[in-house]
Amino acid sequence: MSEGVVLYGRGLVKRFGATVALGGVDLDVRRAEAVAIMGPSGSGKSTLLHCLAGIMKPDAGEVVLQGGRIDGMRERDRSALRRTRFGFVFQFGQLLPELPAEENVALPLMLGGTPRREAVARAREWFGPLGLAGMEGRRPGELSGGQAQRVAIARALVTGPAVVFADEPTGALDRTTGHATMRLLVEATGHNGASLVVVTHDPEVAAACDRVVEVRDGFVVAAGGQHGGFHAGQQAVQQFGQQFGQQAGLHAGQQAGLHGGFHAGAGPVMGASGGAGGVGGGPVEGRAW
Repeated sequence: MSEGVVLYGRGLVKRFGATVALGGVDLDVRRAEAVAIMGPSGSGKSTLLHCLAGIMKPDAGEVVLQGGRIDGMRERDRSALRRTRFGFVFQFGQLLPELPAEENVALPLMLGGTPRREAVARAREWFGPLGLAGMEGRRPGELSGGQAQRVAIARALVTGPAVVFADEPTGALDRTTGHATMRLLVEATGHNGASLVVVTHDPEVAAACDRVVEVRDGFVVAAGGQHGGFHAGQQAVQQFGQQFGQQAGLHAGQQAGLHGGFHAGAGPVMGASGGAGGVGGGPVEGRAW
């Protein structure tokens, strides 16, 4: 495994009947790096995310997390890994409507055996840094779309994961709220030492990431910003926008501060240790994002 690479896939193949969703994909994700996966509908980008996250087993190839293969694990073991080493943010949040926000955030900890009182206390640490102070007791139906996604971000980070996976995390939000949410997601993951893998159709969302990977017909056809920072990633987003007739809006993204060098050095973290992942289980000390 290359130095600094926390997760990689090699030769990933996935078929659904006669349809080849992935035709032999290689992808590396480095520590505290944000990677955007873009492509048209049906290109294989969500299938790639699901294979990397252990949600789906590839038909061929391997997925390796911090030196250990995960693609051959039993479902029970992959489920435990997803709960402890990975975090997830979905398009619609997927919060449990009957639970208050603080218990939604604490849920992965409680499922892993952490006593409720301790789990909720650790969950509450995230509300201030994520702009949710005073909303700990609100249920999802009492939150705005942007607030609900910030609760989902807290839930994804509370266990101190090595990698956070986000599938269209801004797809249900308006443009302004979506970009603010994406900026927060990139900053929060990077400052807490977690890598971020995002599937998105939005070039401006992709521009918030360090690197952009384009998937088409089950293959990676372009990758911008490979360890070269935001400028090269912008070029890849521009190319994607031109190819699919979309406006990248990169200048507006810069003005909105979609990328402020969030990974230029993760600060100290507070809270419980992330265990084998070596990632902190609480928000950056003293940081108000």
